[in-house]
Amino acid sequence: MTAEGLPHVELYTDGACSGNPGPGGWAYILKHAASDSEKEGSGGDGDTTNNRMELMAVIRGLEALSKPTRVDLYSDSQYVLNGLKSWMASWKKRGWKTASKQPVKNQDLWMRLDELMATHTLSFHWIRGHNDHPENERADRLAVAARDAAAR
Repeated sequence: MTAEGLPHVELYTDGACSGNPGPGGWAYILKHAASDSEKEGSGGDGDTTNNRMELMAVIRGLEALSKPTRVDLYSDSQYVLNGLKSWMASWKKRGWKTASKQPVKNQDLWMRLDELMATHTLSFHWIRGHNDHPENERADRLAVAARDAAAR
């Protein structure tokens, strides 16, 4: 099936962390284009990093999809978007090593994203954080609430 024949969603993600490392939260919002329905999720970790939470938001959003889907991913994280668009292919070719031959940070999460990208067709969109984008602001509020809950 071509990407055009797949169901289509918009996935908005965000991560939050107090301290780095420290308590963190992640959140996603899935908007299904055809049905106008939405689904959201969030969670936290008591000892994590901001980058791990940004990655977890994307992972959990993609895992919430029950079948191959065309996904427009919206994130304010250049780390996530650059990693998915270009860095990951090079890391894989080098056996999950960086250009300086160091192990890739958060390799477990990048490997999970690699698996999910084999199922779904992704397009990447950067959103400036804290710039009054409704879904990004909502994902941020959900991630901060999950971070605060993880800190308790």
